[in-house]
Amino acid sequence: MAERTATGLAAVLGEPLVVRERPQRARAGRQAVAVGAGLVRTARPRQWVKNVLVVAAPVAAGQLVSWHTAARLALVFALFTAAASAVYLVNDARDSAADRAHPVKCRRPVAAGLVPVPLAYATGALLALGAATASAVLCNPMTAALLIAYLVMQFAYCLRLKQVLVVDLAVVTTGFLMRAMIGGVALGIPLSRWFLITTGFGALFMVAAKRYSEAVQMEGVQGATRALLTQYTTGYLRFVWQLAAGVAVLGYCLWALESGGVATGSLLPWRQLSVIAFILAVLRYAVFADRGTAGAPEDVVLRDRPLAVIGLAWAAMYGMAVADL
Repeated sequence: MAERTATGLAAVLGEPLVVRERPQRARAGRQAVAVGAGLVRTARPRQWVKNVLVVAAPVAAGQLVSWHTAARLALVFALFTAAASAVYLVNDARDSAADRAHPVKCRRPVAAGLVPVPLAYATGALLALGAATASAVLCNPMTAALLIAYLVMQFAYCLRLKQVLVVDLAVVTTGFLMRAMIGGVALGIPLSRWFLITTGFGALFMVAAKRYSEAVQMEGVQGATRALLTQYTTGYLRFVWQLAAGVAVLGYCLWALESGGVATGSLLPWRQLSVIAFILAVLRYAVFADRGTAGAPEDVVLRDRPLAVIGLAWAAMYGMAVADL
């Protein structure tokens, strides 16, 4: 009766009827906001902290000293974040069916049905195209080539390489290494062989520790979504992260000792002393790896206070070495 009355009044007054349209518009608006928030969650904002590695080479070389350098690195960080987000979107769209069988990954927006699969694919493609185009226009050719190579490698990983034993570890590790390299490439900084060895094997240590933790946690549980998780043995993954940790420590020691003794004007051999903090950080991280609780590296680093303190101590000592204090 109320609706008929409202309709009659609207007809008499010559105004459009909005009684039914308002709830529909409000519902559509809420749905659009929810989909947008789901896309942001799928882009993994918490994992953007990994892209801070773009400053690793400039900091190691002591060349993070000008606004021009900072602006260039901020641009590279933004481009790499867009590229990584594109990969996450495509990966979740492709794995949505398998993720629904996982006790945790089933909550991801694409797997939960909050974000449509075609929309995730389209957004990922636009981000990848935008990052590649912007790098070609705004950066030097080597930076653009490295970013495009990262995208090609990661999409190949999503489509096929994640199903190849050992190669999947190498691809994820190389992604971390590319993050650490691109800042130096963007600024034309020569990359030390010890820097590359330490960064590469440090990344392999964390990647293998994460795989080991996943394997331990999924033992006897149905619905593991990572295709190779059941093909790796926990003993093999333990061997990989232990080997990688040893090589990373050795590489860092050789890198730190390469500079010789105390630099001119320095009170103490800070670069050499930073070896202590680096080894303590590896040993602390290995505690979580051994327990099978070393999940996402950013979660381990950000949640463990002693590890954060050790990291700050290492950064202070290395900073004093770079500044010759």
